Amino acid sequence: MPTATQSPTDLKALARDMRVDIIRMIEAAGNGHPGGSLSVIDILTVLYWKFLKHDPKNPDWADRDRFILSKGHACPALYAVMSKRGYFPHDELLTLRKLGSPLQGHPDRMRLPGIEFSTGSLGQGLSVAVGMAIAAKMDKKSWKTYVVLGDGEMQEGQNWEAFMSAPKWKLDNLVMILDHNNGQIDGPVDQVMDIEPLGDKLRAFGWNVQMVDGHDLAAVEKVLANAQQAGGKPHAIVAKTIKGKGVSFMENNIAWHGNAPKKEDADKAVKEILNG
Repeated sequence: MPTATQSPTDLKALARDMRVDIIRMIEAAGNGHPGGSLSVIDILTVLYWKFLKHDPKNPDWADRDRFILSKGHACPALYAVMSKRGYFPHDELLTLRKLGSPLQGHPDRMRLPGIEFSTGSLGQGLSVAVGMAIAAKMDKKSWKTYVVLGDGEMQEGQNWEAFMSAPKWKLDNLVMILDHNNGQIDGPVDQVMDIEPLGDKLRAFGWNVQMVDGHDLAAVEKVLANAQQAGGKPHAIVAKTIKGKGVSFMENNIAWHGNAPKKEDADKAVKEILNG
């Protein structure tokens, strides 16, 4: 079960430490996605410490909340969180993307307990989350399903089928969080294929929609608390974030979408994070 005793200051310190973990594990792997991992870590910190019902000692606990990281390439952030929460030892983080490691380059539910769905093919996570939320309703269970999407994958048509179906089934036990950092591998999202006006679109589909600064921990906690309400509609949280948040030379720099830092850059990044 999650604890709910951490103050926003404590959560900020946790997120800072996990930003360091993200840099170091991607550096050690020589491959990975620092930009989107750094943008989503604050959201995952609040979710895993304040809201998600889970038990690292019993990952298959039947009444756990379900979490899907649809933007699976940002798994270094998820692994950092899972390590801190006790799913596996901290030193295993440096095995990221190594042969035989449970920490694959995208989350693999067959290798790592605590992963609900193997992601990486963008656009699929929300559909699976809809199915999980329907299952909970059918079984009259109280657990919720949370899913984090990237804004680039909002360009996938399958997402919009899921956005259309969730209100039909009145899935107020479903919470979609969008990591809206406006960056994808080919460039800025608003130039590759603009997804705005996103809030208006989701409201038109029948979702409860909240907008938030995805790096303001107290604000993220508030919108997630609001999303605990029922009311017969699924919940969408559009979190405005900064790709590469916390490292000046990575922030809003598409070059760091999927580029691993060498030691010199990693050392510089860690110094900035710790002094930030």
